Amino acid sequence: MGLMQRVTEAEIPVCLAFNRMGHRWLINRIFAGISRLGDGIFWYTLMVCLPLIHGMQALHVSLHMALVGLLCLPIYKFLKATTGRDRPFRHSTDISLHMAPLDRFSFPSGHTLHAVAFTVVLLAWLPVWAWLVLPFTLMVALSRLVLGLHYPTDVLAGAAIGATVALISLWGMGGAVPL
Repeated sequence: MGLMQRVTEAEIPVCLAFNRMGHRWLINRIFAGISRLGDGIFWYTLMVCLPLIHGMQALHVSLHMALVGLLCLPIYKFLKATTGRDRPFRHSTDISLHMAPLDRFSFPSGHTLHAVAFTVVLLAWLPVWAWLVLPFTLMVALSRLVLGLHYPTDVLAGAAIGATVALISLWGMGGAVPL
């Protein structure tokens, strides 16, 4: 048995525990809604609204967030294609699929990757948004487990990759300067 197979087998009980929460109608609907917003709707709306709220000087924050999203996309697509890790609901029939996946493979969680990347960039420039984006990002990550779409390592890897790309982009810009 290979390393990835052993990791997958070890994670199935954790996946089941999170997935059982989604059997309750209200919890399922909340996490499905969060996940749909995490598809991009929340982030792109926020990027459009930042200059409207903070003035045109915040346009660079929105553009930085968009650039980081574009930088994350090929990394995410490459890893999905090369790892070929099936989603938990495909591995175990005990895991219920509570929402249709956007693609076949699970590693890494693209929702979490982008949410963390956007959060790191936004909070580097405008930490006043922490009250909204930190809980939302956490809920996006949890939604991927509850809905039966990802393993914990998919979510953790997505978070690590997103944070790394965002931090490198901030470093490349000489660090963020608060507005």
